[in-house]
Amino acid sequence: MKKIGIITGASSGMGAEFARQFAKMMICDELWIIARRNDRLLELKTQIGHDDKVSIIPIALDLTGSQGAKVFSTYLKENFPSDAELKLLINNAGFGTYGPFEETPVEREMQMIDLNCTSLTGICGYALPYMKKNSIIINTASLAAFMPLGNFAVYAATKAYVLSFSIALAAELKPRGISVTALCPGSVSTEFANIASNGVRKEVKGGLSCEKTVSHCIKHALKGKHTALAFAKWRITAFLSRIAGRYLVAEFTYKYNKRPH
Repeated sequence: MKKIGIITGASSGMGAEFARQFAKMMICDELWIIARRNDRLLELKTQIGHDDKVSIIPIALDLTGSQGAKVFSTYLKENFPSDAELKLLINNAGFGTYGPFEETPVEREMQMIDLNCTSLTGICGYALPYMKKNSIIINTASLAAFMPLGNFAVYAATKAYVLSFSIALAAELKPRGISVTALCPGSVSTEFANIASNGVRKEVKGGLSCEKTVSHCIKHALKGKHTALAFAKWRITAFLSRIAGRYLVAEFTYKYNKRPH
């Protein structure tokens, strides 16, 4: 049976890196890479190169909100081969917005919730009928999922949802033999900061290796681990978040962790 992998948010950053690494591993016969920017997807396909064992299929879709998830569902119904199974689903599409809540556009914050939470939930739901035993779901959460953050309030809240949802889904899907892993990275060298700051900050401050972050996540996902935090400093921060008061963390980050916006 043909095995298909789907990666959303694949036009750059960790999504593109997931595509590169899974293409080399040849776990899937086809990798469907999904994002809005078709030119970036075609460029990524060229970078990965042609391999008779793994086909890279660029798919330009806007997955935002419930409508985007329905577009994804329709695409699956019309294009998913009858002799195939969905071996791999990576929900990596998402973005963040820096700044105090009252100083950031409300429309932008709601779009973030639509993509980070609503789309991810819908995509998981629509994809599950195509998955079988030993299939893998990876949902990109964040280190921000472990605590409320001032100047990053909505983003942290959306990623807390992704983490909670992913772990609950892992428990529900265990009887089916489907594993779910929440990727919880801290600062990674991607274009995240450029988008979150509206171009004010070009690079993620103190960003760590995208390649190592993704490689660590893949290893954990293949072992059926429920979370993936690649570096010791991230694991320590996640552990300490259980001890520190939630309001205390929010107040401290609001006062002392200013983000350009």
